[in-house]
Amino acid sequence: MAPSSSASPAAGLSRPVAQRKVRPSADYRRRPRMSVSPPPKKFRSMVEIMKVAKRVELPVEEEEDDEESEEEEEDDYGEVVCEQCGSGERPEELLLCDKCNKGFHMLCLRPIVVRVPIGPWHCPHCSGDQHRIIKSFSQKKIVDFFRIQKESQMVVKCSSAQDTRKRRKRSLVFHKRRRRLSLYIPTEDPHRRLVQMASLASALTALDMEFSDELTYMPGMARKSSNSAKFESGGMQVLSKEDTETLEQCRAMYKRGECPPLMVVFDSREGYTVEADGPIKDLTILAEYTGDVDYIRNRQEDDCDSMMTLLLARDPSKSLVICPDKRGNISRFINGINNHSPEGKKKQNLKCVRYSVKGACHVLLVAIRDIAKGERLYYDYNGYEHEYPTHHFV
Repeated sequence: MAPSSSASPAAGLSRPVAQRKVRPSADYRRRPRMSVSPPPKKFRSMVEIMKVAKRVELPVEEEEDDEESEEEEEDDYGEVVCEQCGSGERPEELLLCDKCNKGFHMLCLRPIVVRVPIGPWHCPHCSGDQHRIIKSFSQKKIVDFFRIQKESQMVVKCSSAQDTRKRRKRSLVFHKRRRRLSLYIPTEDPHRRLVQMASLASALTALDMEFSDELTYMPGMARKSSNSAKFESGGMQVLSKEDTETLEQCRAMYKRGECPPLMVVFDSREGYTVEADGPIKDLTILAEYTGDVDYIRNRQEDDCDSMMTLLLARDPSKSLVICPDKRGNISRFINGINNHSPEGKKKQNLKCVRYSVKGACHVLLVAIRDIAKGERLYYDYNGYEHEYPTHHFV
């Protein structure tokens, strides 16, 4: 049959594939493209790995060598002695310098180390502490640093030492049986007193401390109301009215610039320490132990080496301690000593005495014998005595 005349000759031909326009359906456009993920890796189990792994055995000789080296190392450390006291006892308290390998008892170091340091440790000689120097301070800086009363002008001119001796003599004669505490006698030379106060100001500045001649109560620590002698377990010795007046006179003298005859010096072995810059009589009040008051429970992990117990309460959670790490006075630099040894008993010339003063607890540093000029000051940190209860070293 012949094709129709109206049909185009090319009607029967199809268009090339490249020229076709295929419009995708709406369902196809909405269909998201799926990403093809690689096939998961196949890991061998530990059982299969152990089947093909080679067995390795350590030679017995190496273990023996390690044991021998450990024994030799123990023998070497067994011969270490303290460079301060010369004793090898209490090895658990011996610290070895990571530079010179010399040993030091924690309680023989100055300042005392209260716990084993974490990480490398160097002795005072290797750490370069012996090169500290005492800075010089002008009179104006000393007046500002210690907040001395300017209107009294007692930095240059103070009351006569002879009058102080007379007051002290009368009090001792009148109350001889009561063994009254005595006022310290300041140095007569005003320029020497400036040198003494400058030595303290230099030591406090080196430790980034502020001067404070009284107990301080900071936010976040113990409140002032918590320092009450009535909380003391077993009671606390009450400071008599006459001795309280003597203590107040000592505080007033210091505010006028009449400091006790003491000098802060630096020793390569003991660190900062205090020595007498003039003769000091027995039963003389030299200073009150001052600093921030806090609960002992808050200072269990504290690295401060000069904490002093202030109150031992029946409830241990209420016990207090003095922390002279931010604020303090010259008592911060008076060293404690082990009074159990004969040498320590000879050196001790002070005693820390805890008193109830107007209902609050205070710690006083009192001379227990006559002290000569140039003699260094030491107190016992081992515990209490019946006549003058001392502190517990923390």
